[in-house]
Amino acid sequence: MKLNLLERVMLISILPQEANFVDLKIVNDLRMAASFTEKEVKEYGITTDEDRVNWLPEAAEKQKDIDVGARGIEIITKALTKLNDEEKLSAQTYTL
Repeated sequence: MKLNLLERVMLISILPQEANFVDLKIVNDLRMAASFTEKEVKEYGITTDEDRVNWLPEAAEKQKDIDVGARGIEIITKALTKLNDEEKLSAQTYTL
């Protein structure tokens, strides 16, 4: 799954904080895969400001291919479905 910087941040933010033991491992793996590396932080000028993540404008569309298995897709789908049911989807989560 190819995700740009904003999609990676949004993916991390929608993943559940609590789950069963097996799913928690998958959620942790997804978080780690979507997180920024030290190289990306330097190259894309990634910073945080309170609860916001910022980067250089030219880095906005940089994509990373994140390996997501079948159960990971189910977890992401469940999280997005929950947001949809609660009418809490945003323009930022739309592309996920």
